[in-house]
Amino acid sequence: MKFAVLDFETTGSQPADRIIQVGLVIIQDDIITDRYTSLVNPGIGIPSSITTLTGIDDEMVREAPELDAVVAEMVPLLQDCVLVGHNIAFDLSFLQRALDENGYFPFDGRVLDTMDTLRVLFPLLTSLQLSMVCLAFGIEHERPHQADSDAEVTAEIWLRCLQKFQSLPLLTIQRLSILFDGVTSDFGWFVQEMKTYKEMFTTVDTETGRYFRQFAINVDDWGDEEPVREDADVSKLPDSFSDFYEQLKEQMKQRFASYEDREAQVRMLEEVESAFQQGLHLMVEAGTGTGKSLGYLIPSLYYGLKQDKKVLVSTHTINLQEQIRERDIPLLHSLFPVGFQASVLKGRSHYLCLRKFEHKLNMQDFENGKEDRITAGQMLVWLSETKSGDEEELHFAANRGAQFWHSVASDSDSCLNRACPWFKKCFYHRARHESNIADVVITNHSMLFTDTKAENRLLPTYKHLVIDEAHHFEEVASKHLGIELYYGTFINTLWWLYKDARSGQLPSLKARLQRNESERAQAWCDTIDAVAPKLVQVKEQWDELAEALYQLLATRSDPSQTEGGQLVFRVKKDDTPAVWEKLLVLEENIHLVTNEVLKKLDKMVSELKEVQEELDLQGMVTDLSGTVKELSRQRDNLHFFMTMPDDNYVYWLEGGQFNKAKSLQLVCVPIDVSPMLQQHFFDVKDSVVMTSATLSVGKSFDYTCEQLGLESKDEPAKLKTVQLPSPFNYRQQALVVIPRDFPSIRGNSGEQQFLDHLTQSLAEVALETKGRMLVLFTSNRMLKLVHTSLKEVLSPFGIQVLGQGVDSSNRSKLTRMFQSSPASVLLGTSSFWEGVDIPGDALTCLAIVRLPFQPPNHPLVEAKTEKLKKLNQNAFMKLSVPQAVIRFKQGFGRLVRTANDKGIVIIYDTRVIDTTYGKYFLYSLPGPKIEHMPTNQLVPRIKQWMGESGT
Repeated sequence: MKFAVLDFETTGSQPADRIIQVGLVIIQDDIITDRYTSLVNPGIGIPSSITTLTGIDDEMVREAPELDAVVAEMVPLLQDCVLVGHNIAFDLSFLQRALDENGYFPFDGRVLDTMDTLRVLFPLLTSLQLSMVCLAFGIEHERPHQADSDAEVTAEIWLRCLQKFQSLPLLTIQRLSILFDGVTSDFGWFVQEMKTYKEMFTTVDTETGRYFRQFAINVDDWGDEEPVREDADVSKLPDSFSDFYEQLKEQMKQRFASYEDREAQVRMLEEVESAFQQGLHLMVEAGTGTGKSLGYLIPSLYYGLKQDKKVLVSTHTINLQEQIRERDIPLLHSLFPVGFQASVLKGRSHYLCLRKFEHKLNMQDFENGKEDRITAGQMLVWLSETKSGDEEELHFAANRGAQFWHSVASDSDSCLNRACPWFKKCFYHRARHESNIADVVITNHSMLFTDTKAENRLLPTYKHLVIDEAHHFEEVASKHLGIELYYGTFINTLWWLYKDARSGQLPSLKARLQRNESERAQAWCDTIDAVAPKLVQVKEQWDELAEALYQLLATRSDPSQTEGGQLVFRVKKDDTPAVWEKLLVLEENIHLVTNEVLKKLDKMVSELKEVQEELDLQGMVTDLSGTVKELSRQRDNLHFFMTMPDDNYVYWLEGGQFNKAKSLQLVCVPIDVSPMLQQHFFDVKDSVVMTSATLSVGKSFDYTCEQLGLESKDEPAKLKTVQLPSPFNYRQQALVVIPRDFPSIRGNSGEQQFLDHLTQSLAEVALETKGRMLVLFTSNRMLKLVHTSLKEVLSPFGIQVLGQGVDSSNRSKLTRMFQSSPASVLLGTSSFWEGVDIPGDALTCLAIVRLPFQPPNHPLVEAKTEKLKKLNQNAFMKLSVPQAVIRFKQGFGRLVRTANDKGIVIIYDTRVIDTTYGKYFLYSLPGPKIEHMPTNQLVPRIKQWMGESGT
């Protein structure tokens, strides 16, 4: 097969734009056989933005041949070729126009896009951007955005794709060829060709070890593992933890030449082990660089092995869970003198259900056409590689696969358990089994609370718990112990029941039952016919109620008061809007009709369960049973929201401004979760260790203790709090500067003045630091305003300005772009205040625009404030300030990530020095140098500091 890999640089993407450079690489029999490149005189000026991107200017193309001459040289090379390109639709449109304008027939050969192919063949790729793919494959990309260089690397990528195709199991390629029917696309034709080629050299029989049913799958049956240690091995561990740690240290010194004891980490190891031994709860604040995860994993494993106790570790983010799995556990496996087992257990929806996926493929049930087929293709390839079946490994393009994943994810309601033909290969049951036999289980806060709601049936029994990222524990508890109902979730449940004759659960079941001529089968068909119009009625009534609720939301909320312009309206039981009575009648109707439907379906499902095996309906009945339970939950959630039965909850409506009622969300959250945390964790666990870099406010743990319900004075000895010194020398590494004459924001005119000063100051600092700057905002709107004006000022100096929600909403992608660009300013909001790691020279300056107070009108903040006022307490000092201080500390922590990092933090909010509460913010920082000065002294002081620091 012969391929022509094509890339054009052009003056833009509109019909009036022209080609300025051509890159063409010919591949035959998996070898590059020819190359062609040329600049092209476009006959029009090249825009400055294109020159900045490509490096090609008017002078370079002045003597270049015109397009007709270049096309004449290209046409013979394209003969009998399959055209390949990265986002080929762009290049193809320019090629067809060039051929047409110069009197040639249009290109009518096959056309393939490397982006589609990469998505299917390399489902773990985190980015499809050409330079990022090159980085992942180790391909050198010398001159990005120049056609010859882009075509060359695209050809290299295409060769990798061909190799990957040839290495796939035959069964996977055969399934892919069914998925991408050759008639529907050139990609389908190509898969067919690959299958034919593979079948010439391989038969399914020679690869049977990897096959089960219809998939090539990369896992053995679970439950047959060899034990990782003998019982006697544990007795070899020293009886004292300090002796054990001395042994471990010797190994680390041999392994790592630069190893040295970190005082804070050693203290943490001792405190965690001591808390476990004495049955205490421990709250330990440990700053960046302490090595927190090893600080709790080592004593957890030692104690767990010695005492034969299981220890659970919970993180807030999946990222940290993955980091522990990928980095810390393998290190400890290599250092520990005794074999141990560590497992990762996430929420059930993170795992693929093989039965559902098989059914989906067999039914060819693809709602979103090509997109769903590509997602299914990704998953077929991934199945031949994954050991965990965890969606975290997969990278769907820009949220496109989320809906498809939801339809094939594991869930308890539709699980056949041991009756499932896939049971011994099941990823979720494997993860559960591994957690049951593991010494340490790594999970996340969401899973902890899901287990609590499921009456502790999901996680293995445990009495020792480590909560990392503990400053999020109370917030996650609120979310998970509350109730959310999305408009679309309710609609989807009704949709699954009665979608269409082919793939709706009830029509599919009816079609199967009609093959059986018994009276019972007919009675069930009659039931299905009876509930169908009722389901349509529920949908129509839910649409009507959702529309009315959205109207209420739209008229009562002020989008300028919320982050991202989201609409929010709190509903109060003792102050409901006049229309609420009418809405309650609508909800009551939904409740009654849904009850009627559920009664009939419950009865039918229980009858079907008795005969499901003889009628071969296990899968169908289980899925239907799951959807019925889901509908029942949604009915209850809606009823709870509308009737507001519990005064310890706050109720609100949320929605976007564009999708109207389709964006509607009903939220009910407990105002105070501390009694629940006490009941489920602190009262019943032997030892709970809580750790984070940000647990104290003004050197005190009172705020966090109160939030978690640990302020009880009855048993003061049960909780120990420890604040560990930072391993970094912040006095030498970080300078905090506050421009004391900076304007404050008061009123609209005040905001404009603030923004003008801010843009000017950021630009001056960015020129001095050559970019390398992260600016943290508390408002998306302000970020976007500053982005526009700052870009205008800095572009002529070659400094790139990247904005969250402007250049990309993907935090990881923005961070990569920032790190890979020599001079950038990155503007971020909420998610950039924590969890972003930019060590080294990429980040020199951190600017905090405003102190991160939560909006006082957010329903939960409002309800907590009301509760404190009733107790005659100062809600601002008791709630708002501590919350903001903890967030502020997280933001500050972005700057210094290693012992060698140095930099400046600018606080543009003068409230830190002008108010009585400002001291709490500065006093909570880990000892940097703090100075305030007039704004015009900022740049000279920064220049001096960077000179002192040798930066």
